[in-house]
Amino acid sequence: MTTKTKEMEIQDQELVEEETERTRECRCFVPPTDIYEAGDEIILAMDMPGINENAIEITLEKNILNVRGYAQMEDPDEYSLTFSEYESGDYERSFRVSDAVAKDKIEALYRDGVLRLTLPKAEQAKARKIAVKVG
Repeated sequence: MTTKTKEMEIQDQELVEEETERTRECRCFVPPTDIYEAGDEIILAMDMPGINENAIEITLEKNILNVRGYAQMEDPDEYSLTFSEYESGDYERSFRVSDAVAKDKIEALYRDGVLRLTLPKAEQAKARKIAVKVG
């Protein structure tokens, strides 16, 4: 992987603060996301470590699926931090959802730092077998 590619990946991980107005004084990251198709559903798996499940907000408005996770990081009183590679911050990501998705059946599950969104396909978008008639 080239240096330029690595820089682009890092740039994609963090939102540019000039593009949005933030009311919280912390960094805001774009969570890495895998999107895959499994039968009659589309699955989004998003890395959002350190987020409490009650601090995740998912909204769907005008075909835009918005996912936000708000971090509440607290340092324990028993010790002081000597070295840290982990950066805390909030997470935000948006996806445009087509009419091929049954929007009223979207489900979310958060476990082990990964948010998993299941977007079932709408009936008209599901693959169907067409019978061949002889005649």
